[in-house]
This record gives sequence, C-alpha cells and structure tokens, in this order.
Amino acid sequence: MTRKLDTHPNGHFLPTIVARNLIGGEEREADSKKRFEARSACDTQDLVGTAPDSGEGDVDAACKAAGVAFSKWSNTPAPVRGEVIGRIGEVLSAHKERLAKVVCREIGKTMKEARGEVQEAIDTAHFFQSEGRRLYGQTVWSEMPNKELFTYRRALGVAAMITAGNFPLAVPSWKILPALLCGNTVVWKPSEDAPVIAYLFARIIEEAGVPAGTINLVHGGRPAGEAILRAVDKGLVQKVSFTGSTNVGRLVGEVCGRNLQIPSLELGGKNPMVVLKDANLDLAVDGALFAGFGTAGQRCTSLANLIVDKSVATELKKKLLARVEAIKIGNPTQSEGMLYGPLIGERFYDRFMEHYAMARADGAKLITSKEGRITKENMGERFIGDPSNGLYVWPAIWDGVKIGMKIAQTEVFGPTINILEVDGFDEALATANGTPYGLSSSIYTNDPQAMLKFKTGIRAGMSSINNSTSGAEAHLPFGGTGWSGNGTRESGVWVLDAYTRWHAVNVDLAGKLQLAQIDVDFGQTREATDLSVLG
Repeated sequence: MTRKLDTHPNGHFLPTIVARNLIGGEEREADSKKRFEARSACDTQDLVGTAPDSGEGDVDAACKAAGVAFSKWSNTPAPVRGEVIGRIGEVLSAHKERLAKVVCREIGKTMKEARGEVQEAIDTAHFFQSEGRRLYGQTVWSEMPNKELFTYRRALGVAAMITAGNFPLAVPSWKILPALLCGNTVVWKPSEDAPVIAYLFARIIEEAGVPAGTINLVHGGRPAGEAILRAVDKGLVQKVSFTGSTNVGRLVGEVCGRNLQIPSLELGGKNPMVVLKDANLDLAVDGALFAGFGTAGQRCTSLANLIVDKSVATELKKKLLARVEAIKIGNPTQSEGMLYGPLIGERFYDRFMEHYAMARADGAKLITSKEGRITKENMGERFIGDPSNGLYVWPAIWDGVKIGMKIAQTEVFGPTINILEVDGFDEALATANGTPYGLSSSIYTNDPQAMLKFKTGIRAGMSSINNSTSGAEAHLPFGGTGWSGNGTRESGVWVLDAYTRWHAVNVDLAGKLQLAQIDVDFGQTREATDLSVLG
C-alpha cells in the first residue's frame, strides 16, 4: 500500500516527522511505548522528528519477521530483485533535493554534501540493479566423465545492519542494497542521531516492492544495538554489518566470532596525507581543507595527520592557514556558503574539546587563531547564523606533532589536523604507516616513482594520488585494515562476498559411483625413469 508523506504545499516535509519501527511490513511503536526526540544538529530548537525507543522485544520481533520473509525473498529471481533495487534508485532520484534537506537539517551537513550523499545512494542502487543479472557462479570441468561441477552464490539469511549518523543515507545504502540484492532479509538499527532520514529511506525501500518483512527498521540507542548482538547468540541473525568505532567493532567481532560468523566491520581511521617537495601545494591545500574539515571532520576518512616534506612545510602551512582563517562556518539550513556546520551530538563535541589537552600534553602547538566552541561573542563575520543553538566549533591545526604523540594516534572525529614534518619519501611513508589504523590515505606528488612506492608501501585499504583522503565511488571497494576493519569491504562487486556464501554442486550422470582422486583415469604413464645414477 502506498502511503503519502505529509508535506507543506511547497513540497517540504512538515517540521516534525513521527517515525516508527517497520516490522513485518507494519508500522509499530516500541514495546516500551517510549519515544526519543531527533533535534536538528543545526538548531536544537528545531524538532525534526521523534522515533520509538526500542528494546530487545522489538529487535527480536524484527529478526523473526525477517526470518519468515527470507524464503520468499531469497527465492525471488536475482534479476527481479535487481529491478526492485533499481526502483529504489528511481524514487531516491525523484526526491533527491527533499531528502538532502532532511540530511542537512537532521545532522548538519551542508547542502552540497547532503546532495552528494543522496546521489551516492542513487549510484549504489543503479550499480546493484545491474548486478542482479551478474550474480555469477562458475561451471568447472570434472576429473571424471559424465559429471558436471557448478558453484552458486547463496544468501546468508537475516542480515542485521548497525549504522552511524555521519552518513545516515549513503552508508546504509552500501549495506542494505547489496544485502537485499543477494537475497538476504534485513534488520536495520540506524543511529539515534538520524532516525528521520532512516525512516524515510526504509519506507522508500519497502514501497519499491519488497515483500513484507524483507526490510525491518528498529530505532533506538545502545540497548537496541546490544539486543541485535544478543539476537546473534539466539540464532536469529546470520550476518552483522557494523559501521562505527573500533572499540564497539571489537565487541561485534567477539559475538560474531563465537557464532562462527564473519561480520562486516567498517571502523575508525587516523588517515595520513603526504605532501612531497615536488607537489602542487595549492592542490594539496585544497585536498587538506576538504578532507580535514568537510562534515566538520566527522568522517572516518577525514584527514588527521598531514605529513609534509620539511623543504615545503613553511610555505604549505602559510597557504593552509590563510585558507582556514577565511572559511565560512555556520547553520547550513540558512546558507550554502559555508565549508562545514555543527558537530552532530554531545559525544562528538566532548571528544573534540578533550583533544586540546591531549595535544598540548605532548607539546603540540595550536596555530589557528581561535579555539573551542563558537559563540555569539567570538563568532565574528566568519559564522553564518546563531551559534548558541548548536555545537559549532572552530577548526584546529596543530604544528610540531610527532607520530608517537597521542594526538597523532587517537581518532578525534572533529575538525582538526596535525602537521608532521619529515625529511624525504622514506620517512614520510614510515610516518604514514605509524598508527594502528589503516583506512584511507593520500599523497601529493608529481613523481611517478613516488606514486608507485606509496601505492605498494602504504598500509591502508584505500589510497588517493593527488586527491583527498575523503570520497568514495559506488563501484570501488571501501574498507580498511588494522584497527580500521577486519578486511571485509563495502561497495562494488567485492561486497557481494560479504552477503553470500559459495555453494559447490556436482551432478553425476555416469549411472555409477565415481570417486574423485580414486577412480580417475589419467591415462598410461611411460616406463619409470631409472634415477639410481643420482645416488
């Protein structure tokens, strides 16, 4: 049944969306009857919506509904499933601007970035639509006559998704759409920071034509996430895909490991950008500015350690500081002219404020002109809007940082960059590899040999040459190594391995039992060679 979203005559969503859980094709309240508020990160006076505060009973009901729906959906032909994914992309395209406004309003992304986020989900849908006709297996020659060998991709079952709020639409699309394409059913617990855009996305998926129970949405905070992990132990979930902190990722890995499941873990980063002495410094500054401060530094791929050859460090710092001191910050619902908006929530703000003491304890020097929270008293002309109703902070650049310092090793998740000076490529590469993380990386150079050595020597899941550490395309694998992930990948054809298992089938038409390696006739051999002369 198609349900119309309530909107103003001008096409914008009403100020408050009453989001609900979606379980077995029905909209439900939480068993507790409790709800939580989703206030705009841009202005906490703006109530974007409310959502159910779910617990274990709600999660179990969603998992059971997904389990019931699995048989029908997994037996739907893959090309048909692909066409449903394509319709999701079409609806996203039709509502791109409206959905972008919700992302902007709910978590505080600029409209430029919010539009890009919706487009990323659209790209993902169109990519996996076509993969519905390419879920290839293989036909393999047998050792024996009248026997055929095949491999097939099979769906896993119920896939539980736990996602973060900094990419409330794009990252869930990376997980949910390929999982559905492969024939799995889904239980999704989105971030409590962004329940409204999650509710709208889940309804779009549902109304694209998936059977009831194929997509299930359960809102809530930490208790709902913990209930999903208990559902793994109960046998209600066969796959977990998690995006979030490394510490929580370890807990997810422990639960899945004891159940002999392989989770998809997309975790934190401390991403390096190397600038060599032959680099285009203006281009490097462009990359550092966006990678460090886009989304207020709240990306797992945000630039953390800017590693610069000593011979150009003074010039690069001068150029970067000039650009940073001129950027606009503010409420992105009021203007499209700023580089970044607010921090999403209190926990991100607290971590950002704590990083000042961390940096200074090791002797790092703050070289930006202002620090901490932006207020009416210190906002000047660089801020757009009223900073008192959101968690807006000044960008921070730290000089004199060494790779062994805690500030160079700890993910902050805010608009802050460390500058580390090095002498030549070898020291730059060693410094870039000097943290336990390995998500994204970047190098600026015009030397092909340096490009090659960086690509082969860097310990990271993703690398850019003369581009920033941030940014992903729907047809490339996304993920990291070390503390940044467990080797699984999002996006592209590589993600299909995360949501399918390989099934080997042999069909014997010989009419008699044939035993591999035993009844194989490899033909006559020549008389054995006399090797006695070798001693």
